[in-house]
Amino acid sequence: MAQAYMTETGSDGSEPEPSRAGLRRRLTELRRDPGIWRRGIVLAAFAVLVSGVMIFHAELPNDIGNLGSLTETFLPWLGLAVPVLFAAALFRKSATALIAILLTAAVWVNLFGGLVTDKAHAGGNLTVATHNVDADNTDPGGTAASVAKAGADVLALTELKGSAVPVYEKALAGTYKYHSVEGTVGLWSKYPLVASQPVDIKMGWTRAMRATVKTPYGEVAAFVAHLPSVRVKLNAGFTANQRDNSADALGAALAAEPLRRVILLGDLNGTVNDRALSEVTSQLRSTQGASGDGFGFSWPAQFPMARIDQILVRGVTPEASWTLPRTGSDHLPIAARVTVRP
Repeated sequence: MAQAYMTETGSDGSEPEPSRAGLRRRLTELRRDPGIWRRGIVLAAFAVLVSGVMIFHAELPNDIGNLGSLTETFLPWLGLAVPVLFAAALFRKSATALIAILLTAAVWVNLFGGLVTDKAHAGGNLTVATHNVDADNTDPGGTAASVAKAGADVLALTELKGSAVPVYEKALAGTYKYHSVEGTVGLWSKYPLVASQPVDIKMGWTRAMRATVKTPYGEVAAFVAHLPSVRVKLNAGFTANQRDNSADALGAALAAEPLRRVILLGDLNGTVNDRALSEVTSQLRSTQGASGDGFGFSWPAQFPMARIDQILVRGVTPEASWTLPRTGSDHLPIAARVTVRP
């Protein structure tokens, strides 16, 4: 005799959800699993190591290949270890690893979570921008036109090739009435520039300058700098000694600046986390850190991984900070809006 079998359904005709008893049973099985705490010890140890590097990065030695500075340059990227380790911990069903990884995530959020959100404010009466235009740029005119569209009142350009300077001057003449070029760096402004002069950063040629910008709200000392490049070599590590010496010289010039309002623009070839730039960063405030949207990575332009182009200020209030569209350079231009109080 044929028999009919019917599946029990809920009152609405849908399949029944797994019972709470079944869920409790699975949780009980996990609690009784003796390996849940023993598995994943290596994963947990690696998570603890990542946390330790983020917390104690300032203790990493710079004596061997400038390891500390190299780590600090790419410090935010250590956060990529969290999702990878988390997935591995789930696969291994390791409670020990999961707890360690959650602590690592908490450390990253504590250090860098504030950079993820948009901290821009309304207002601001002075917009500034800076761009390493790349000496090998094949389209200097197009690059100049692109950055001019940002509407900055003051624009700093670094890595200016001598033969390309007239191209930049011509392309920017319609937007900026005043400009000054010292060596391979230059400053363009809608407001008068006075007392323009090179700044010695111990390189043997001019890659830094200082000028007074006479804004309607008061005088501002504008510094433009392009610190020496750094390299990562297998046999030498992070070769940054010349950069570090130039940073110290730039810091001395900033400390000696008599004007209260100071803006530093340029390519420092280092992030604000890099201890080697402390002579500079200890005196000034990053507009990106104070009022930026995201990390504001500026280099390399194809896939930005670090913010080595900087706008740092003292005596003015950062209101917003952002990156600009890519040009023919290997860096992205960056801009900021600040308030200069009379």
